Amino acid sequence: MNIEKYLDRIKHRGKSTPNLDLLKKLQKQHLLHVPFENLDIHYNVPIKLDIDRIYKKIVLNKRGGFCYELNGLFFKLLIALNFEARQISARVYNKEKGYGKEFDHMAIIVRIDDNEYLTDVGFGDFTFEPLKIDIGKIQYDERGTYLVDKYNDTYFSVNKTEKGKTTPKYIFQTSGRNFKEFQEMCAYHQTSPESNFTRNRLISLPTTNGRITISGNNLKINASDSTTEHEIKDEVEFKQYLRSLFDIPKL
Repeated sequence: MNIEKYLDRIKHRGKSTPNLDLLKKLQKQHLLHVPFENLDIHYNVPIKLDIDRIYKKIVLNKRGGFCYELNGLFFKLLIALNFEARQISARVYNKEKGYGKEFDHMAIIVRIDDNEYLTDVGFGDFTFEPLKIDIGKIQYDERGTYLVDKYNDTYFSVNKTEKGKTTPKYIFQTSGRNFKEFQEMCAYHQTSPESNFTRNRLISLPTTNGRITISGNNLKINASDSTTEHEIKDEVEFKQYLRSLFDIPKL
């Protein structure tokens, strides 16, 4: 993995001293330039937990990915930059089914100056900055208000409050996990009709003042307080939007 090419992919400039300021910059730059997407699933391209393959897809081919790919590669970047980091398992909240299975989601915990921070570039609409694991303390971010709290004796929870509405995001354990432990759930999310990722193609990228999302054939652009929607008529138009809105040259 070429670190300089990776940093160029997320348009990071400046020093790479492993501190909280750098972690904040890396997370935000990653979110702004690498989309969350599940397109391989809908083009019958298997997603494997192979870092070299993921690096080629995201960095060299300017694609995005879903949590195992995005956070898996970001973890390798943090380690290469001498951060003290570990991969963790999380279970995503669904308002109809509750929390998902173990290894449903991958996130990262980084330890800096005796404090631990939850960092996540693979969850779609999430905070631009790492969340300090400071139980019960409200944390403010330009994307909303967040709270890390105890869920029970085993898990911590992440909740987001936006416009007066609080939404559970996921619960997580703080113990480190091996990348290959996520393989079974990675396969599940590519193949199961119960997985949200097999139902519609999805690509989403935050902007400094909103978000751009294609779900199925629907394009939605949120900017400040306005929202525009457009029905994509065919594959040609879809690929045009991939290039113009997400800077993806080809699939």
